[in-house]
Amino acid sequence: MYRRTYLEVNCKNLENNIKNIKENYPSYDYYFGVVKANAYGHGGYIVNSLIEGGINYLAVSSLEEAIKLREFNQEIPILILEPIHLEYLDKCLKYNITITVSNMEYFKELLTITLPQQLKIHIKLETGMTRLGINSSTDLNEIIAKLPTNSSLFLEGIYTHFATSGINDKHWDDQLASFKEITKDIDLSSIPIVHMGRSLTLVNHEKIPFCNGIRLGIVMYGMSQSMPAGTGIRAFIRNIRNKHNRKKLHISPTTTTNNLNLKTAITLYSEVIDIHQIHKGDFVGYGALYTAERDMIIATIPIGYADGIPKKIKHVVINGKTYNVVGEICMDMITVSVDSTVKLYDKVTVLGGENLPIKKVANECGISSYALFTGITNRVPRVYVNEQESTEVNY
Repeated sequence: MYRRTYLEVNCKNLENNIKNIKENYPSYDYYFGVVKANAYGHGGYIVNSLIEGGINYLAVSSLEEAIKLREFNQEIPILILEPIHLEYLDKCLKYNITITVSNMEYFKELLTITLPQQLKIHIKLETGMTRLGINSSTDLNEIIAKLPTNSSLFLEGIYTHFATSGINDKHWDDQLASFKEITKDIDLSSIPIVHMGRSLTLVNHEKIPFCNGIRLGIVMYGMSQSMPAGTGIRAFIRNIRNKHNRKKLHISPTTTTNNLNLKTAITLYSEVIDIHQIHKGDFVGYGALYTAERDMIIATIPIGYADGIPKKIKHVVINGKTYNVVGEICMDMITVSVDSTVKLYDKVTVLGGENLPIKKVANECGISSYALFTGITNRVPRVYVNEQESTEVNY
């Protein structure tokens, strides 16, 4: 790399996360690793670490993402969660990619295509997310009845996606009921893979008996999704209210805590490239929006919102000490109030590590951990650390 701004990814943490998840939730046959959005910002290079941990199927959002992953692993099956244009089925066959069928018109068009070899499909059901999927038993029954007319199509899976956690709302239960209603006339046990759950389903709900697959997203990357009850009078009142609502609405049993021992894998680093002594009353940054309240030392760091750091980021860590970001976050640089111990070219932790954990930074910036992970752009090189080895990859 020429600019010493990079994202370090600890591959062993990811591998151990999967092993820990499987130890705590061992009842599934298929553990899908959701690696869309460049593996939640971690980069496709990590797929082999996920596989080492026990992931045996990958899931992405687009054909482009699926083909890109084949640079890192040729064998593991990959499911595209969104429908693709049927003119590209040859690419799916070439790269061993499974497609999603999400509406009748798409399926009927698929039936008319002659394929040189068998193509795996998963049927997506719409149960309450209102985005994609077959939403009636009539349509599903028709699909199941017509599939044998095209021997090149293999129905490998059926699935849906939950919109809520289902902890304090009835919508999760309603979606499960909808899935059962839509599939009432078919034998789910005859379909190799049935997957409905995501990270929240895994940790908040008992295993759905007829599901043998689970899709792991944010939990793989170190977020346990544990939600402790909290302390204090407000937490006490909230817990009483939630308990009452769950009983009133007949919400199925859930749990908000778990025994997962997970670690995030990323740390975003940069360096000090300039240092300025400024006086009280001096301005810093675009718009002269920051005015020094005293004589200060300002360090400039070559990272900005074009690299994916939120504009509301508040702190960085240099030599183990936390410093405040001052002035407007720029496209390529930020300015930080430091002290005399900070020197030119000192290493800067912008995100991650013990002092700047992902969830804490996300909360301070008013965004989700998902947005923080996936927001780190591809102009930031990824450096993969696996025990004593490191590999730099540019996407």
